[in-house]
Amino acid sequence: MMIDYHAAVRGALFDIRDVCDSADEIARQARYLDDGLLFIRDGRIAARMSWQEGEQYLDPQKGYTDLRGHILLPGFVDAHIHYPQTEMIGAFGEQLLEWLSTYTFPVESQFADPAYAAEIAQFFIDQLLSHGTTTAMVFCTLHPESVNALLTEALKRDMRLIAGKVMMDRHAPDYLTETAEQSYRQTRELIQRWQHQGRLGYAITPRFAPTSTPELLDAVRRLREEFPDTWLQTHLSENPNEVAWVNDLWPEHARYLDVYHHYQLTGERSVFAHGIHLHADEWQCLHDTGSAVAFCPTSNLFLGSGLFRLPACWRHKVRMGIGTDVGAGTTFSMLRTLGEAYKVGQLQSYRLRASEAFYHATLGGAHALRLDDKIGNFAVGKEADFIAIDPAVTPLQRLRVERCKDVYETLFVLMTLGDERNIRETWINGQRAWAASATPVG
Repeated sequence: MMIDYHAAVRGALFDIRDVCDSADEIARQARYLDDGLLFIRDGRIAARMSWQEGEQYLDPQKGYTDLRGHILLPGFVDAHIHYPQTEMIGAFGEQLLEWLSTYTFPVESQFADPAYAAEIAQFFIDQLLSHGTTTAMVFCTLHPESVNALLTEALKRDMRLIAGKVMMDRHAPDYLTETAEQSYRQTRELIQRWQHQGRLGYAITPRFAPTSTPELLDAVRRLREEFPDTWLQTHLSENPNEVAWVNDLWPEHARYLDVYHHYQLTGERSVFAHGIHLHADEWQCLHDTGSAVAFCPTSNLFLGSGLFRLPACWRHKVRMGIGTDVGAGTTFSMLRTLGEAYKVGQLQSYRLRASEAFYHATLGGAHALRLDDKIGNFAVGKEADFIAIDPAVTPLQRLRVERCKDVYETLFVLMTLGDERNIRETWINGQRAWAASATPVG
């Protein structure tokens, strides 16, 4: 047997074998090699095996990257994030609707400037990679310039990124409002330019029902029919006042989700952020249509929006990914975000195990975005997007990890004590895309 490869990486390997429909199944599907080898060819996983088994296949002239002491994980998948809100992260003192008008809309107005959009796009992509995120579903602004800047930068890095221009035609400042026809035309042009460029995808992006007239949502429906291989992203049932507002604006529909479902916006490749205040009928609709939700714990806690019901998500078998939701979310770090997800579960007497948490951030997130045939674990043939984590970069972490009984306890400690300093390397499509330049200190 010979293995044709261009790169090999040695380290501890952790992933989940297959898509799961319960936390218990995730625990059964988890696999770990304390000394493993990844062989990479043409940007894909060519083989995954133990060091003892794989050493014989190494080409002395090619060598290998030695990352012993690190845990190699599939790259993190961020199912919901706003790149224009990067600069306003941590804005004080408001809940959702007031937060939008006070902070978000003024900041987003700057992205009509292509140079400014390009500056923030580069910073944003750098942040994703340095925090271990290799795939993200991203909101841009109303301006086509914001999409062009972000996807141009992502294409340079060969990233698997999905993004779209925000669409809204009411209940926003005049400088961020468009007509439904203008929104349709600009979005259509962007889809034709960017869908399937490199590893990119396009998400049709109505901001949410309150900023959408019936005409706009009908335009979104038309785009979905014309381009069925695009994604759709929007917000759903994040805040009680938002839900009440939707009920007032759309009295002909029984529930918030019914508005989107009426315009045929539910379905495969549709991702609804938050989904905190859902009725059982809405959970059932999400399941029946193959739609997905994005659980955004840091954002939900920061804005006081409520607690996402992970048990209900499992019970109704709805696809789910984790979103940092920067800038209402307070970190790009998936490790920190998983720690907050654990606390959300604790407040509802649900114990989020490490295996389940890392599933949601990798293969589960890929499954929510309908990308699990391409990314999410170390299966042979998958794209080689992965990260190297040092589990002990501070004195406290070293003390704690030395006392961990197994990899699951180590991963849980990473969720509770870890952050971006633990990310040592990020690989994109089989190439090292980012590496820590200095050893972090505690």
